[in-house]
Amino acid sequence: MKSTQQRIAAIVFSFASALLSINTVNAQSSSGYTNLIDGVSLEGWNIVGNANWVIGNGIIEGNKPNGFLVSTKSYKNFIIRAEFWAESNTNSGIFLRCQDSTKIAAATSYEVNIWDTRPGQEYSTGAIVDVAKVNPIHKAGGRWNTMEIVANGSGLKVSMNGAVTVDVKDSKFADGPIALQSAGGTIKFRKLEIKPI
Repeated sequence: MKSTQQRIAAIVFSFASALLSINTVNAQSSSGYTNLIDGVSLEGWNIVGNANWVIGNGIIEGNKPNGFLVSTKSYKNFIIRAEFWAESNTNSGIFLRCQDSTKIAAATSYEVNIWDTRPGQEYSTGAIVDVAKVNPIHKAGGRWNTMEIVANGSGLKVSMNGAVTVDVKDSKFADGPIALQSAGGTIKFRKLEIKPI
């Protein structure tokens, strides 16, 4: 009788644990951050364009042709923490406060660039395209990198691998979805979390 109760308790515990682990996307941690990717599904994202997105092993990987993952939710003031891997020729970025979730562009959102070989190096990796130039130039290719993005009112601040790349004021866009870009080379995200401020 006791062993039957123990087996039932173990089954119930296993089932409850499985249910809790199914939906880790949008689960808020004790630090107030919410996971936006789980590396298992594209829950919470819409696909725009023709990029080839591969999900597995805790990673979302984008390959050409050109396209975006666009969050189904809009965000206003927040901190994003991301971990990404890029090739030296990868053209990617994290777009903030997108004004049109079907037509993502630097002219209609803030594009935090991930592109080491961009022809105009002042807006290469770590810059906000057409808003804030990066100096000195930062390179992301061939390794895992961390990026923190703070958007608080008109204040926009980007840090990469612990170093501030830009810190600027701009009030063109107040809120909107977030988009991840794949426009050439391989981009991998293994962490993308957000905290409202």
